[in-house]
Amino acid sequence: MRTPRLLLAAFALAVVTDLVSLAVGFDPGHTVAKPLLMPLPAAWAALHGAPRLLVVALLFGWGGDALLLSDAEPAFLAGMASFAVGHVCYLAVFRAHGRNAVPRARAGLFAVGYAIALTGTVALLRPDLPAGLRIPVAAYSALLTAMAYGALTRLGTAAGLGGALFMLSDTLIATGVADWPQPPRPDFWIMATYIAAQFLLTRGTLGTDRRAPTMPLREAA
Repeated sequence: MRTPRLLLAAFALAVVTDLVSLAVGFDPGHTVAKPLLMPLPAAWAALHGAPRLLVVALLFGWGGDALLLSDAEPAFLAGMASFAVGHVCYLAVFRAHGRNAVPRARAGLFAVGYAIALTGTVALLRPDLPAGLRIPVAAYSALLTAMAYGALTRLGTAAGLGGALFMLSDTLIATGVADWPQPPRPDFWIMATYIAAQFLLTRGTLGTDRRAPTMPLREAA
């Protein structure tokens, strides 16, 4: 059990380094810490017998993190594509390892709420986004919203909060690209919500697997 604890400690150190660097404007610290964030929980999850697609989702998040260190539009699009593949992996994990975590009627209300949030955000952002990003951002937003909805309705509250925080993090990125007014140190809030999102999604998935003892975790993976 020592290795998982060391991985969590290393993850916590990387998180603190990244967020403090962003808070004080120390770019080299962020550049070093950001690419370390997702491989550490991916390794931790793998040691806990996580479904392989959960590990893959985290690693595609790592790819997106690395690509978004660049401000160039091709890197932004490639990073968005990497995160999109991660969301597809999450959806597959929710389908295979989740359950109906909320009553059907409530799930329907959540579906309406998420659909309103998606259409409203995309419609408001569209005029201010570069023309070449409008369709990719709309498609990505739809996939992200589906992932967040699936996290809530298939895994429950903790994972659902993770999905909602992922939406908030990426919305902050999109509003920055659209040149909307930003909070102080926007990159700090983007990373803080993103890191919490990925960790909650990971814990939510592992918690769901533990509630299904009839199938060994490694067989389920």
